[in-house]
Amino acid sequence: MSMPSWNMLRSIQSAERVAKHQVTPGTTRRILRFARPYRRDITVFLIAVVFDAGIGVATPLLAGDVINTITRGGPGAAAAVVRIALFIAGLAVADALLSLAQRWYSARIGEGVILSLRTQVYDHVQRMPLQFFTRTQTGALVSRLNNDVVGAQRAFTSTLSGVLSNTIQLVLTAVVMVSLSWPITVLSLLLLPLFIIPARRVGKRLAEITRESYDLDAKMNATMTERFNVSGALLVKLFGRPDAEAARFGERAARVRDIGIQQAMFSRTFFVAMLLVASLAQALTYGLGGWLAVHGDVSAGTVVTLALLLTRLYGPLTALSNVRVDVMSALVSFDRVFEVLDLEPGIAEKPDAVPIPPGAGRVEFRDVRFRYPSAAEVSLATLEDVASLDRTENAPVLHGLDFTVEPGQLVALVGPSGAGKSTTSMLVSRVYDVTGGAVLIGGVDVRDATLDSLRDTVGVVTQDSHLFHETIAENLRYARPGATQDEMWAALDGAQVGDLVRALPDGLQTVVGERGYRFSGGEKQRIAIARLLLKQPSIVILDEATAHLDSESEAAVQRALSVALEGRTALVIAHRLSTIREADLIVVLDRGRVVERGTHHSLVAAGGMYADLYRTQFAQAATPLTVPAATVEP
Repeated sequence: MSMPSWNMLRSIQSAERVAKHQVTPGTTRRILRFARPYRRDITVFLIAVVFDAGIGVATPLLAGDVINTITRGGPGAAAAVVRIALFIAGLAVADALLSLAQRWYSARIGEGVILSLRTQVYDHVQRMPLQFFTRTQTGALVSRLNNDVVGAQRAFTSTLSGVLSNTIQLVLTAVVMVSLSWPITVLSLLLLPLFIIPARRVGKRLAEITRESYDLDAKMNATMTERFNVSGALLVKLFGRPDAEAARFGERAARVRDIGIQQAMFSRTFFVAMLLVASLAQALTYGLGGWLAVHGDVSAGTVVTLALLLTRLYGPLTALSNVRVDVMSALVSFDRVFEVLDLEPGIAEKPDAVPIPPGAGRVEFRDVRFRYPSAAEVSLATLEDVASLDRTENAPVLHGLDFTVEPGQLVALVGPSGAGKSTTSMLVSRVYDVTGGAVLIGGVDVRDATLDSLRDTVGVVTQDSHLFHETIAENLRYARPGATQDEMWAALDGAQVGDLVRALPDGLQTVVGERGYRFSGGEKQRIAIARLLLKQPSIVILDEATAHLDSESEAAVQRALSVALEGRTALVIAHRLSTIREADLIVVLDRGRVVERGTHHSLVAAGGMYADLYRTQFAQAATPLTVPAATVEP
C-alpha cells in the first residue's frame, strides 16, 4: 500500500506546478528518439512488469483455492493443499526474481538516461556564449542537470512501469473480482471517493508547505554558498556580524524544522487514511461476503480471494487516478532539459573548418563591428528567474575597427573605460563572434578555423586569472594535458614562481584552494602565466594582467610576462599606460572606434586623447614592461 499511496501523494503535490507548464510540441517524439538506444532493455523490463502483475492477481486466487479445498475436505484435500501451497511458493520465488530483474533493468535504463542527458547538457552548456553565464543563475542551471534530469529518468522507470503495471493489475483484478461476485466488488469500491477527495485536499496543503520548504532550503543554500566562500567569509569577519548571521540562519532553519513536522504529520495522516479506508473496505468485503457464504451464495475461498484482491485494487486505482499528472511531470522534466539543449551555442565550428597555420602570428582586424547578443538570444527566462526575457537588440559596441598586429609585435589597446578594449581582445580568441567584418589569424578568418587550432594558437591572461580547486599540476595540465613534470617546472621557472612552488610541502600536488585563494594575487597571476607558457601559443593576449597588484607583485609579474612574450605576438590591454610605453604600436579606442594609433612618443607629441590620458592619469605609473628585443621583430 505504501508505494502506490506515496506515488499518488507526490502526483497531487506536482499537479499545480505541472498545470502551469506548457509542454513544447514534439517533446514526446524527441523522448521516443532518445529512448531508442534502450529499446531492448525497455522491452525486457516491460515483459517482467507484465508477468509480475499477473502473479499479483494469481496469488489471491490460489489462496482462495486453499480455503475451498480445506472446506471441501476429502481424502485428497491435504495433498491438494500442499500442491497449491508449493505453487504459491514458486510464484513467490518468481515474483522475487522478477522484482530483481525489474530493478536491474530499471536502474540500467534510468542511470543510462541520466548519463546521456547530463553529459549532453554539460557539453552543450560549455559551448554557450559568455553572456549566458553572466545572466544565468548558477543554481537554476545546476538544477537542470540534477532535478530535471532525475525527473526525466523517472519517465522510463517509475512512470512507465507504474502505468503499465497498475493498468494490467487493475484490469485483471477487476475482471476476476466481478466474475467472482459483482455485488461485493461494487459495494467495496463505494468507499474509494471517501479517500480520494480528502486526499486531494491534504495533498494541496502539503504542496503549499513543501513549496515553502523548498524556498527556504534554496535561501539557506544561497546563504551558505555566499558566506562559506572565501570572499563572503572575509566580509563577515571584517564587519563583525557572525552573531547576526547565525541568528538569521537559525530563524530560517527553525521554520524548516516546523515545516518538516507539518510535512511528517500530513504525510502520516494521508497514509493512515488510505490504510483505514482500505481496511474498512476489506471489513465490508468480509462482512458481506461472509453473510453470502453462510447462505451458500459464494464459497469461503471466494470471500478470502475477494478480500485479498481488494488490497490490490485500491493501490492501482488511486495511482491511475493521477496518471495524467505523472506523465505530464515526466514530460515537463524532459521539456525543461530540452529547453537548454535547444539554446544555440554561441560559437560553433564549421563542417569545413581549416586549421590555423602552426606558429601563425599575424592578427588582422578588418572593418570589425560587434554588438552583444540580447537576453532572448542567449538565455532562458526560467534560468534567470524572470517573467520574460528582454528582446531589445543591444547597441553596437565596436564600429569598423581596422588595424593589424604583425608577427612578433607588441600592440597595446588603450582608452577610457567602456571603449571596447576587452571586447576587441575577446574576438581574437573567439569568445564572441563579430557581427560584421572579420578577425583573421595567419590569413584565416577565426570563424573558418578549427577550434582546436585556435585554442593552440591564442593564449590569454586576464586580470583575475581563475584557478580551479585542484592541485597546481592539474591547473597547469588544463592547458596541456600531456605535460611532463619537467615541462611544468620549466614553465613555473619561466613564470618566476618555481621557487615558491618548490618550497611548498606538497610541491606540484598542492591544492590551490577555491579560486586559488591560497596564493596572493601576484602568485596566482604567475601560475596563470606558467599555464600559458606550458601551452606555448604563438599569440598572447594580456587583459589587464597586472591590474590590482601591489608594486612588488606587479614587478614579479612583469618579469614573468617578459619571458611569456618573448618571440610571440602580443595584444596588451592596460589602464597603466606606463606598462606599454615600449609597445610597437598603440591603438587608442573610444566608444568602439579607433581614434588614434602610433608609438608612445608620437601619440604624446600629437596631444590627443592618449596624451590627455597619460598626463592626467598615468604620468606616475609604475616601472614599464621591458619587452625583449625579439618581440619587436616582424
